[in-house]
Amino acid sequence: MRKRMVTKKIGELLIERDIISPKQLEEALSLQKENKKLLGEILINLGYATEEDIMVCLTTQYGMPYLPLESYEVDMEVVKGVPAELVRKYNFVPIDKISNLLTIVVSDILDIKTIDEIKNALHCKVQCFVSTPDSLRRAIEKYYG
Repeated sequence: MRKRMVTKKIGELLIERDIISPKQLEEALSLQKENKKLLGEILINLGYATEEDIMVCLTTQYGMPYLPLESYEVDMEVVKGVPAELVRKYNFVPIDKISNLLTIVVSDILDIKTIDEIKNALHCKVQCFVSTPDSLRRAIEKYYG
């Protein structure tokens, strides 16, 4: 598993970026104790942060690059080379392939098991970028129907 690149917690990163206030973080942490949901999910539900705000901070924490799929044109030859059933099963979008290295976009940066299963299913090395779940869903619809 990857080690965190930044030792700051997501709440601290969101405050530093002026996305939320300390008071909003305190409110969200209090709610988190009650309902055991992820802090990012609570902040989104409260309307204090967007899915993209959370994803950018998470990628900073874990040292993985963020890629907004809306602004990226995927190579259709790569799309044709990866079966739709696999893409839907593992919830990823292939965006590039150079030799035996497939570059994919995922939404769960911590799901190492799924990334390993993609590697095994496609018999190649995998490099990951991260995007929001909504962005990923729209890209899968766009490229795989």
